[in-house]
Amino acid sequence: MSDYVYLLGIVLAPLTGAVLCLTLARNNQLQRYLALIAAAIAWFCSLNVLSEVIRTGAPVIYRLGAWDPPYGIVLVGDSLSALFVLMASTVVLGGILYAVHCKDRCVTYPAFMTLFLCMATGLFGGFLTGDIFTLFVFMELMVISSVILVAISDNRLGLEAALKYLLISSMGTLFLLIGIAAIYATFNTLNMADIARLLSAGERPILSVAAAVMLMCAFLLKSAVFPFHFWQPDFHTTAPTPVHAVLSSVVVKVGVYGLIRMTTLLFTEEAIVIHNILVVLGVIGIFFGSLGALRTYDAKRMLAYSTFGQIGFILVAIGWGTPIALVGAIVYAVNHSFVKSALLMLTGVVSSRTKTKTAALTEIGGVGHQMIGTGLLYFLGGLALAGVPPLNGFISKVTLIQGGISAQSWIVLGLTVGAGLITLMYMMRTWQLIFQRKPDEQTVGLKDYGDSLLAPALLIAICVVLGLYATPLIEFVNGVVTYLGTPQIYISAVLGG
Repeated sequence: MSDYVYLLGIVLAPLTGAVLCLTLARNNQLQRYLALIAAAIAWFCSLNVLSEVIRTGAPVIYRLGAWDPPYGIVLVGDSLSALFVLMASTVVLGGILYAVHCKDRCVTYPAFMTLFLCMATGLFGGFLTGDIFTLFVFMELMVISSVILVAISDNRLGLEAALKYLLISSMGTLFLLIGIAAIYATFNTLNMADIARLLSAGERPILSVAAAVMLMCAFLLKSAVFPFHFWQPDFHTTAPTPVHAVLSSVVVKVGVYGLIRMTTLLFTEEAIVIHNILVVLGVIGIFFGSLGALRTYDAKRMLAYSTFGQIGFILVAIGWGTPIALVGAIVYAVNHSFVKSALLMLTGVVSSRTKTKTAALTEIGGVGHQMIGTGLLYFLGGLALAGVPPLNGFISKVTLIQGGISAQSWIVLGLTVGAGLITLMYMMRTWQLIFQRKPDEQTVGLKDYGDSLLAPALLIAICVVLGLYATPLIEFVNGVVTYLGTPQIYISAVLGG
């Protein structure tokens, strides 16, 4: 059983960068570039892992301390985790690239880059770990780091939002720990492949059902799914722009990833019940998020509410339960990450031109009237989020509709298609308000400079490429879903034999 060292590099690069940034507390500019290098190394390692998985057609692993599973902790890079970690590392790299030229005061704090890299470490580790308790550790590292980043933001409401989320997250931590404890008490193991092997034998002790419920609640909370959604608008809106771009695009996908693992690897017999719950919660989230985004008063808050709706689309696709629908869910999750992070950065670019750095729609109307490049990128991002061809959001919507047809869930499919029109409404309304109106100089003061467009421009370029050349992604995700349909491949790769 050979170890694939690039898996360790994905986690170790940002963690080492975080430690080194602490030693450079007096040189903020050097901190930023060091963080950028660490994120670039993690991105390179994640690309290498995905390439290796595609080349061999099998998962790769790394045994920490050379302990064989199930007794030791193992990192697993299969087609699902490799795709998600490449998606996450790309967005994190874009977030740090944005932060390098960001004018927010909080970015100059000595702890900012260290915390950002710690958040990235927890995010990457959560996707790669093959041990359920280590998943808890990585998720807590991600949560604590993001809470502090929001608390130190320039927004005066950041501390309040951080405290709210810290309290709510404690409930998610409790759910997760109870689920882990129930699994360990039942099966005497924490290795996910070993748990899947034991569950596949058909035994269902009473604590295994409780564990499934607790884990599902924990993942729903991490993804801000109804009824665990109420912390998200305040927390994400008050976050610094580079942090918000990561939180609303990839951090919320940790819960989605966990739900996919639950239904395809661990609790396959309970998957039908879980799927039915996800469809109901997904439809509620679609309309709650879409209508909230349509009626909100802040451009960043609008995109935070939009995340409710977009996660709802993904949950509905998972809940349909067919292979084609799962393809739609994964494609949607990947494409949404790039679109949402780019739109949040573009909103940050606009608000950075105001002296008060506000994103209130009543105050930034017309601010982008002379920002032609920013307006064009925002327009493309808005169309992609609404699913207009030929952008990647259109591919997401098409795969989602194909999943609904395969599941023959006509009513839910009709509701999701109708909700997509609401997305187009609030995105075009916001674009017209910010970029088409002439600015009211008495409403808000403007600066001659703002944040850099480089990072969001690169992410929008990815959205265009994934729309025009969608076949490679769809073919790969089809392979991912075929692989997920045979959990024994994962079990054998981790445990051997």
